[in-house]
This record gives sequence, C-alpha cells and structure tokens, in this order.
Amino acid sequence: MMDALPPPRPPVPAQSPAAADLSFEKAIEELEKLVSHMEDGKLPLEESLEAYRRGTELIKLCQAKLADAQARVAILEGGELRDFKPERNG
Repeated sequence: MMDALPPPRPPVPAQSPAAADLSFEKAIEELEKLVSHMEDGKLPLEESLEAYRRGTELIKLCQAKLADAQARVAILEGGELRDFKPERNG
C-alpha cells in the first residue's frame, strides 16, 4: 500500500510590513533579499510564489515612489526636468 502524501502546506503569510508602509530604501533592501533567496532555488513552490507576489508588490511601490520623486523635482524645477548638476564650492 502506498503512503499518502502529506497535505500541502498553506502559503506562508508575509511577515513583512505592508509595502505601502516601507521607505524606498527598505523596499529595495527587501527586494534584494527576496531575489537572493529565489535565486538560491531552494524555496518550496508555494514560498517561491509568495516571494514573487511580494516582489511584484515591492517593485510597484518603488516605481510609484520614483515617479513621485520625479514629479516633485519637476515642480521644483518649474515643470522642466533637468539633469542634476551639483554646485562646486571653491
């Protein structure tokens, strides 16, 4: 008689804070860690899917924060987005 397979594990709930609550830097840091774990190839399928979902959430957050920063710079520059040229002292 064949042994029955154990029931599948439920997806691991994200223990990280909601993406919307993260700073750009923290979101990038978490995304880098996720990519590293996924590249190892040792995550079970469900955890890989959850990591992928979280990664897409973090990417969207980062894109939105970058677009917001670009819009704010455009406002500060009078509607014209220009290259940043640091002032030289001395």
